[in-house]
Amino acid sequence: MRDTLLATPRINLAELPTPLQYCPRLSAYLDGPRIYVKRDDLTGLGLGGNKVRKLEFVLAEALGQGADTIVSAGVVQSNSLRQIAAATARLGLDFHAAVITDRVPNVDPDYQESGNMLLDALFRMKAYPCSVKEDRVVFMQQLADKLRQQGKKPYIIPYGVSNVLGALGYVNCVLELVMQMQSHACSFDAIVHASGSSGTQAGLVVGAATLLPAIHILGIDIDAEPERVRRDVVHLSNELATYLRHRPASLDERIEVVAGYAGPGYGIPTPEMVEAVSLFAQLEGLVLDPVYAGKGAAGLIGLVRQGRFTKEDTVLFLHTGGMPALYAYRSAFVRHIAALSPECDI
Repeated sequence: MRDTLLATPRINLAELPTPLQYCPRLSAYLDGPRIYVKRDDLTGLGLGGNKVRKLEFVLAEALGQGADTIVSAGVVQSNSLRQIAAATARLGLDFHAAVITDRVPNVDPDYQESGNMLLDALFRMKAYPCSVKEDRVVFMQQLADKLRQQGKKPYIIPYGVSNVLGALGYVNCVLELVMQMQSHACSFDAIVHASGSSGTQAGLVVGAATLLPAIHILGIDIDAEPERVRRDVVHLSNELATYLRHRPASLDERIEVVAGYAGPGYGIPTPEMVEAVSLFAQLEGLVLDPVYAGKGAAGLIGLVRQGRFTKEDTVLFLHTGGMPALYAYRSAFVRHIAALSPECDI
């Protein structure tokens, strides 16, 4: 597995290793396991996030094929598009993106222009509005065809940077974690993270099954589609194992997607998410996003309160980044902040 990983072309985009941070006040507040955070919000490029690890492998292939233009797709406040836009800016590539404008209903007035969208514009991403009802794979292919007719050499990055090459970024993360556990003299019973487009969880599952088999990988569904998410993770995990020429025992059985924390749909705020974002901020000074890490943290807190972990356990929460999107969800936090600080006129 290591040989195949090391032999796969890769470019350096991320600031690695990302830190491990112990959260003593959050652990004490929840009266549960010791909680650490793996700070993949600090991967550096374009304000960081989990996609930067994936892009190191995906964009290496794009450059190897002679691409001068990247095509991808995402929602308005997509963390993935922001990180691709930053990476293409650094590498001198054009970036054309299908932006799904109607997936998240009842948004804040500045949702379409603030947060990640502002950064996308600064990185010179070229946006093409599309609907959630359209087939995004077809839309991207048609866009690539038009660019090819203009003399460009496009390369399509799948939604969420979630394919075999992208998932390698999180196999590599497990290798990094092994070394950090040794240097920090600590071990983990579980890794909890937000799971949506499947790439991060697939990489963690395959990597941990080989290198850290005692650790449970718990993906918190953030799409309100737990069966679909698990199906995608199973499919990609098996593709990844085939690519790495190494199939861990009982691979499919290791894949757990936890339902119940996405609320009514993707990107829609929930009270549990607001509480989780607030607790991480107030107790540890950590900023989570409202779409991914915030709901993943809500899942972590919910599992602690349900007794999934004991006080003797040590749990690692993977912070996948996404902080810029917080600014596009101001209304979700206004009442909560006002209740905490009634003297403030917000």
